[in-house]
Amino acid sequence: MKGTGQTDTAGAHTAGALTTKALTGRAEPGEPTPDGPEAPTPPRSPLTLAPELRLLALWAPTRALLLLCVFRVVVIPGPDVTSDVSFIYQGWYEVLRTGTFPIDDVTWQYPPAAALAILGPAVLPFLGYPAAFFLLAFVADAVVTGLLVYAGGRPGRTLRGAWVWTAGVALLGPTAYARYDLMVTAVAVAALLAGARRARAAGVLAGFGAVVKVWPVLLLVGAPRGRAARRSWGAAVLTAGAVTLAFVVAMPGALAFLTFQRDRGTEVESLGALVFHVARHLGWPGAVRLNYGSVEFLGPYVPLVSGVAQALSVAALGWLVLWRVRARVWSASTPADAAFAAVLLFTTTSRVISPQYMLWLVGIAAVCLASRGSRMGWPAGLVLAATFVTFLEFPLWFGHVVASDALGVTLLVVRNGLLVAATVLACRGLWRGAVPRGGAPVPPLPDPGAPPQTPLLKRRRG
Repeated sequence: MKGTGQTDTAGAHTAGALTTKALTGRAEPGEPTPDGPEAPTPPRSPLTLAPELRLLALWAPTRALLLLCVFRVVVIPGPDVTSDVSFIYQGWYEVLRTGTFPIDDVTWQYPPAAALAILGPAVLPFLGYPAAFFLLAFVADAVVTGLLVYAGGRPGRTLRGAWVWTAGVALLGPTAYARYDLMVTAVAVAALLAGARRARAAGVLAGFGAVVKVWPVLLLVGAPRGRAARRSWGAAVLTAGAVTLAFVVAMPGALAFLTFQRDRGTEVESLGALVFHVARHLGWPGAVRLNYGSVEFLGPYVPLVSGVAQALSVAALGWLVLWRVRARVWSASTPADAAFAAVLLFTTTSRVISPQYMLWLVGIAAVCLASRGSRMGWPAGLVLAATFVTFLEFPLWFGHVVASDALGVTLLVVRNGLLVAATVLACRGLWRGAVPRGGAPVPPLPDPGAPPQTPLLKRRRG
């Protein structure tokens, strides 16, 4: 009966309120209580913001310290990490603003959209070029932190990613604010976070990032099969093509970076460079010189080691293709996990492992750990450890690295060893999470882009 139904509903409502009071010591906001008609809604407790406040308590002082370092208020031993901005970037800026790329400078080894990052300080004309660049890097850092904090508050997400980013940038030291890689990483983080719901937006961002510094093309290796992959890859190709074409038409020398990249050697911090660090103590007649914008080994067998590094990169690409073909299980964390493994593979096998490359890994690791289901916990921890060792070898004790002495070689063995271990664990976790084992049945591949099916309603009994 209607009256009976209202009585039952009211009774359940009151019972629920009393149960809540018995368990928590207070009634739910707006619920009736024995002492009055309605309990007032309590104000929001400041303690509910405790995780974000704790994060800010680490982020703010570490970023202030980084700014003090790049502005040379606090001086760290070793080479001046800001010299690239003060001399190289500013030199490129003066050329780019005339409407052409620095085609006579072999240190220009970047895709055409990198010009946007170099020209960026022009938006702050009231500051000198270095100061404006450092402030833009700080803003990019803040944007990444904000994206990770926002993502961490969504269902199935966590603030671990924001903590990883906050710690990783601090561990790398002032180099983080003295290279445009932080801006590229901001685009990459936005692309991966957008990929969870907006495949086309992720593709646009990844395609644009690839025209800024190539490596963001790897972000889409883990895009879920079906419509989502077609949308993201298609958007990435169209965006990269359109941006490249625009620069080719508008500015001479847009593709000169391809030749300059091809002619690079083996940089002293790379994995392959360990061969020559040891060989110098065994009579190897080569030398260490500034070449193509970085400190490289020059001499016998260097082309051979560089060729082996390139072959390893090709093998890494083959492994990723094999994983893509064999993968059958996609979770919410798979796209970011796959991107992390891919960037680790190509960073570790590269002829050049510059300190700022760690920003790429830290940023993608942060996106991985923002998801509760990620398998990249241990690899991310190893990357953070490698980031701190990178700060020790550059700039702190870079002289020891160049000299190939015991301290310098030890630092490189530890840093590169951590990267290799992180790569192996990341690839292992990615494979186990997506590829069914030998005898396991292969689940069907869902199309994430397909509209959800409406279940059939059960016939109502009379």
